[in-house]
Amino acid sequence: MTTKLNENELWLLSFYRTSEISGALFFGRLCKTLKSSAVQHDMSKHFSDEAHHAWLWTDCIAKLKAQPLKLADSYQDQYISAAGLPANIMEILAITHVFEKRVIRQYALHSRVPDLQPEIKETLSAIMQDERWHLEWVKNALQSMENEFGKENIEQALQRFLQADEEVYAKTMKEHEERVHGLGILAGR
Repeated sequence: MTTKLNENELWLLSFYRTSEISGALFFGRLCKTLKSSAVQHDMSKHFSDEAHHAWLWTDCIAKLKAQPLKLADSYQDQYISAAGLPANIMEILAITHVFEKRVIRQYALHSRVPDLQPEIKETLSAIMQDERWHLEWVKNALQSMENEFGKENIEQALQRFLQADEEVYAKTMKEHEERVHGLGILAGR
């Protein structure tokens, strides 16, 4: 069986898969600790989506006659060192909002790569529909928390995590520049 992916493509799809797995595990654990609420309800759907996305990447890689690479780190693993641990549910949602914006930008950029294999394009398209909903529910949840946390505090948290995201993205892309450069998706800031 000959793979339809080169080494760099396989690494990137495996990186996406690993990040989706990390998101599912994180939100699943967090969801277990939350009291019944609108946030817990939507977070349950969110972690279900993340697990499904990991499966979609696993299936996409298989359709392209390869097996996912086992990668040690996901993108979000680097957030804590860049921004510190979130202190409360508002900060968790703020970092989630920033991260989801990064994900949808990255996937949208990847979907525009010339001569993209149809299996990858279909997977990106399916996942981006869910990612749009993730952005929407988290934005609404943050707005609903303005009375409790203050609009200014939420905006400061978003800004802090945006700066961390820029730092993590620059570091990640620099570390893996040789892998993504030939794919035409390096300009995803």
